[in-house]
Amino acid sequence: MENGRAQFPFPYQPYDIQEQFMQALYSALDQGKVGIFESPTGTGKSLSLICGALSWLSDHEEKRRQEAAALLQEGEAALSTFTPQPSASSSSAEPDWITDFVQKKAERDLVSKLKEEELKRKKRDERLEMIRNNVQLKYAMKRKSSEDDEAFKLLQLRAPPINCPPISSGVTDIGMMTWLKNMSLSRTHSQLAQFVHEVQKSPFSKDISVVTLGSRQNLCVNEEVRRLGSIQRINDRCMEMQKNKHGEKKQHDEEGVKRKRGPAKTVCPFNKASALQKMRDDLLGTVQDIEQLVKLGRETHSCPYYATRLAIPPAQLVVLPYQMLLHEATRRAAGVQLKGQVVIIDEAHNLSDTLSCIHSAELTGAQLCRTHSQLSQYADRYKSRLKAKNLMYIKQILFVIEGLVRVLGGKVGQNPQSQTTQTGTEMLTINNFLFKAQIDNINLFKLQRYFEKSMISRKLGGFVEKYAGSGVSLHVQSGSNKENRRTEGLNRYLQTLQMSPADQQGSVEAEKVLSASPMMQVEGFFMALTNSNTDGRVVVHRQGTLSESSVKFLLLNPAVHFAQVLKECRAVIIAGGTMQPVSDFKQELLFSAGVGEERITEFSCGHVIPPENILPLVLCSGPSGQELDFTFQNRDSPRMMDETGRILSNICNVVPGGVVCFFPSYEYSRRIISHWEASGALTRLANKKKIFQEPKKANQVEQVLSEFSRCIQVDSSSLTGALLFSVVGGKMSEGINFSDDLGRCVVMVGMPYPNIKSPELQEKMSYLDKHLPHGGGRSPGQALIENLCMKAVNQSIGRAIRHRGDYSSMVLCDRRYARPATLSKLPTWIKDRTSTHASFGPAFAAIGVLFYLGKPTNAVKNDISGIYFYNIE
Repeated sequence: MENGRAQFPFPYQPYDIQEQFMQALYSALDQGKVGIFESPTGTGKSLSLICGALSWLSDHEEKRRQEAAALLQEGEAALSTFTPQPSASSSSAEPDWITDFVQKKAERDLVSKLKEEELKRKKRDERLEMIRNNVQLKYAMKRKSSEDDEAFKLLQLRAPPINCPPISSGVTDIGMMTWLKNMSLSRTHSQLAQFVHEVQKSPFSKDISVVTLGSRQNLCVNEEVRRLGSIQRINDRCMEMQKNKHGEKKQHDEEGVKRKRGPAKTVCPFNKASALQKMRDDLLGTVQDIEQLVKLGRETHSCPYYATRLAIPPAQLVVLPYQMLLHEATRRAAGVQLKGQVVIIDEAHNLSDTLSCIHSAELTGAQLCRTHSQLSQYADRYKSRLKAKNLMYIKQILFVIEGLVRVLGGKVGQNPQSQTTQTGTEMLTINNFLFKAQIDNINLFKLQRYFEKSMISRKLGGFVEKYAGSGVSLHVQSGSNKENRRTEGLNRYLQTLQMSPADQQGSVEAEKVLSASPMMQVEGFFMALTNSNTDGRVVVHRQGTLSESSVKFLLLNPAVHFAQVLKECRAVIIAGGTMQPVSDFKQELLFSAGVGEERITEFSCGHVIPPENILPLVLCSGPSGQELDFTFQNRDSPRMMDETGRILSNICNVVPGGVVCFFPSYEYSRRIISHWEASGALTRLANKKKIFQEPKKANQVEQVLSEFSRCIQVDSSSLTGALLFSVVGGKMSEGINFSDDLGRCVVMVGMPYPNIKSPELQEKMSYLDKHLPHGGGRSPGQALIENLCMKAVNQSIGRAIRHRGDYSSMVLCDRRYARPATLSKLPTWIKDRTSTHASFGPAFAAIGVLFYLGKPTNAVKNDISGIYFYNIE
């Protein structure tokens, strides 16, 4: 097995690059490496990951079983042939009969332990097989028609029963085994669903036990709880119902508050032990995504959230989103163990940014003032029942909040909207921020332990929910008298009578936001301040008023939080469609986490499509000869906008089906489309193709894509498809497939560089320049800007090619793409086919030939520079 595997189970005949991918993956897992795997979108990357990893897992488990059996035989043989030998040292120290007894006992203990482990493995295998048989039988009965009911009832009686221990008994028998798992990570729940569907298509779908993890917001089936909307309110309500289920046996809780006996509290009807165990067995028996889990939970009247967590120990493959594994507290709460496991991170091109975002935190002045007011009232209400130590910690939290508000230039106890502050941005190290806020004498690590032990954030949330609108002032104390508070509710009701239904709904939503406790965010910010002084910065934004001002913790070194994953796991595979530039990725995330070069392995492959199926072009000028330079100083000029409209108009003349045009930002998209509306260019484009724009609301994306697809599929005499305006880094630049006629041409307008004037980005550049080695003629900070831009470009233009038979053109409109350093950051399969055109004619001729022939073949020649098309509208 050390040399790899010759063949891999696959649902169809794999491509050569897929076989190479699986062999490299198998070798990396076997040797416990950190692998960086790059396979272009559309090459079956996810399926290759699944088949390669699960092949290794099955071989590894078989090898462990064989080793255990061999050890067992050796132990039994050694015990049967053992004869004690006299020893000079033993004769002088202890009698021979004692030495003989100790050695025999050690041998017996070894044999007993090996037998016990082998018996547990057999029980686990038999248990999972019974689960699968039972589940398959259940689904078979559902599919069978009514006349076969009696026969299937008899068959069901022959199935062995599954006797699960009660959930309150602790770890189940199959959960006691420590089995090597594969853990696969993706960024979003939709990507997790796609990954699970690939597992369902694989040859391992009948034999592998899979569990998909998600948040309560995605998995809850209790409609009363789901209606709460926000994930914080859902979590708080769920935890409260769990507490009600188990009861409160102690007279004092963690804070020392004595509880009075009251009326019966609501218990979640979906969280019964027997139903959870049954659902756990069902989901282990068949591979199911989150939507199927929710459907199963409603059918069995059980909670998918807790059933999936019960299924983690016996599962062989755990599929979960990024933050559930990369954030230590979330990982611990979910019950995910890293020791000795295999972690596969799919769609990992933004792994560094994701780690930074997960461990960053931001608070507004309004949130700080509201938290201070609510926590003060909580302490006043329960001060007679709080222990002195816990009351001390609450006062320390209030003191820290007051310090944060002082840094923003305000005071607690007053309306934050009426407090003015000086406008400006300040960047501070963690230590300097603590000194400036005058909270350097507070032990934040002790406060962190108090937050975890007391769960004060959840209790304050319950306190706010209980007393909101009941006469207790839970918001910023404004000094209003008792009589005003009495009439406040009546006045608010009279105001709602004069509102329209839409305004009333908005008022209700605003009231929910105000009544919610922001203590969770405050806790997260406190935890962020416990990072090392060199690993992060605190950004203080003063926006004129205290309510709009904010403090933000910015994590500069994501490797510090990724190091534990790399240290504890047996192997970590980081995979993506575009992982370039790998050298910067290794420097920032792996070397900084203490991973040596010898543990890192790399694999990169080309695309499965023939080279002639793609036509990447760099346009340096437009049809009228206007140079394409979309720098910040030039892109707003009318000549540049008009030239871009001519380019799109010419492309829409010859490209059938769908054309997708990416702009660098929403603001520039708005400005250039407004200019086209005024000049009439938008009307000319609409006469050729129906125009769609990327919506700003996420819930409208599916509808726009559906209409875009429908328009392309319907033949029309006047229109030849559709044109979609999108934004780089937006909702349609990642995770959306523009395959076949949906994306026959992708146009990239300009280069989507990040805002270089951003204080956060400038601090990140300074940190990299200080801590990473310089090379290649550019500093690490300058390389970061280029890499962020080209990663976004690569993700956008890669949306068009999705399978072997697909074909498309990619037009990069900016002369800066012609620079060798920029071209080198394109994916290899695109870079090798990219041609640079100083004038528009030859480029447009190549596009015309590609699409006039309908589909490229090996006989197509794009070298027709003698044909020119200028300004065809």
